[in-house]
Amino acid sequence: MKQIRSRNFIGGQWVDPADGARAPITNPATGTVLGEVAASSRVDVDHAVEAAETGWQTWRETTPRERSEYLFALADAMAAHRSELADLESANVGKPILNARGEVDEAIDGLRFFAGAIRSSEGLASNEFRRGATSIVRREPVGAVGLITAWNFPLMGAIWKTGAALAAGNVCVLKPAEQTPLTALALADLAAPILPPGVLNVITGQGDPVGSALSQHPKIRMVSVTGAVATGKAVAAAAAHTLKRVHLELGGNCPAIVFGDADLDAVVAGIRHAATVNSGQVCLSASRLLVAKSCYDDFLDRLVPAFESVQVGAPEEGEHIEMGPLAYRGHRDRVVDYIHSAQNAKILTGHLDPDTDSNFVTPTVITGVEQGDTIVQEEIFGPVVTVQPFDTDAQAVEWANGTPFGLAASLWTRDLNRAMNTAPRLECGTVWMNDHLSMLPEMPHGGLKDSGYGIEGSSYGIDEFTQVKHLWIKHG
Repeated sequence: MKQIRSRNFIGGQWVDPADGARAPITNPATGTVLGEVAASSRVDVDHAVEAAETGWQTWRETTPRERSEYLFALADAMAAHRSELADLESANVGKPILNARGEVDEAIDGLRFFAGAIRSSEGLASNEFRRGATSIVRREPVGAVGLITAWNFPLMGAIWKTGAALAAGNVCVLKPAEQTPLTALALADLAAPILPPGVLNVITGQGDPVGSALSQHPKIRMVSVTGAVATGKAVAAAAAHTLKRVHLELGGNCPAIVFGDADLDAVVAGIRHAATVNSGQVCLSASRLLVAKSCYDDFLDRLVPAFESVQVGAPEEGEHIEMGPLAYRGHRDRVVDYIHSAQNAKILTGHLDPDTDSNFVTPTVITGVEQGDTIVQEEIFGPVVTVQPFDTDAQAVEWANGTPFGLAASLWTRDLNRAMNTAPRLECGTVWMNDHLSMLPEMPHGGLKDSGYGIEGSSYGIDEFTQVKHLWIKHG
C-alpha cells in the first residue's frame, strides 16, 4: 500500500490499461499531483467483466459462513492499515485528517456488519398454500454486478456497495469516481491476498467510457450507482437495453424543520456539523433550514457565529482543521454560481477565498430566498444553507416536500407527538428527530423521487443484491 497503483485490478492481478493511458490525481487543497491512475477504456471493462464471470463460478458456491470469514479478514486488513488509508483519503479528497480517520473506522465497521449479517439471512417456508406441498423461498445472488461510486466518500462508498454485494454472494466490478480513486485501489491491494481472483475487480477512468460500458454490458446483471441525478438517469437509460437491475442513490436537498419549541443550542450544534462536515459534500447534508417565525431571529443570532467558528483550511495545517476544500475546481465553481444565483437574497456570513485558484468556500448562511429559487430547488453540495421562516406546520411540510428530491429530513422539537405526526408526511427515505446525519451500518438508507430508489446499509441493503427464487415441493 505504499505506492499509488497506476493499473487496474482485474482477476486478482494488477493489469495495465489496454491502451496504456493514465490520468493524474491531485490533492484539492494544495494542487499537488499525488500520482497517476489508469484511464480505462471499454476494452478494460470487458476484461474485468470476463474476470468477474470466471470468479462467479466458484464464489456463487460459497456458504454465508465462508463469505463472512473472507469479509472479516478484509476488514482486519483495513484496520491494520487504518492510518495509511486515512492519509490517502485525506490527501485525495481534501478531508481533515480526523474526519478521514473516522470514515475509515466507519468503513471497517460497515464491512464487519455485512460480514456478520449475511450469516443470519433467511428465506421462507410454508406448507399452507396447498395440502401435500411445501413452498420455499430462497434468496440467491444476482451474479456479476457493476458498482459506480461517488467522489465524496470514496472508501465508505466502496464498502457500502462491495460489502453488501459480496456478502450476498455476488462478484463485483467497482468503478470509483475518476477524481478520487485512490482508496478503492488501496482496498484492492488489501483484498488481493484475501479474496479469490475475479471476486473483486477495480477499474479506474471516466464515466464515459467506463461507467457507460458497465451499465450497458450484457453480462453485468445489476448496476448500483451513487452520483448525480443526471448520472443516474443516464445509467438507468443505458441499463434498460439489457433489462438489468438498477439501484440508484442520487442527490439530496435535505430540509431541517426547526419548530418554535426546539432547543436552539442543540439545533445549531447539530446543523453546524450536518451542513459543513466534508465541506457540505454530503447528499444527506442539512441544506434547507425551515425555521418557525417565533424563533427565527434568535436562531440566526446563534447560527451565524457557529458557522463563523468552523476552522477551515488544508488538512496539512493540523488536526484543528474541521473543514477542507471542495473536491475539485469545477465543483467549487458550481457552488459559487449557486451562491450568486439567488436574487434578493442576503448572505449573512460566508465568503469565497480571495485566491481565485483555490477550491475553498467558507460556511455560508443565506436568507431572503423564495421557495422557487434555484438555490432552494437544486442540490448545492457545498457548505451552504438557506434559511426560510415558516408560519405553520403545514407550510413547513409543504416547503420540505416542495423540491424534486426526497432523500432525508430532520425535525427539531421537544414535542414527540408533533414529530411523530409530521414524519409520515415527509416525502423522503429517512427522517431524523433532534438529530441530522447520523448513519450506522444497521440503518437502511434510500430515497424517493429524484433521489433514486433502492436501499444501502442494513440487511435490506444486502437484499438489494439478491433475487428471489421460489421452490415448490410436492410430497403427498
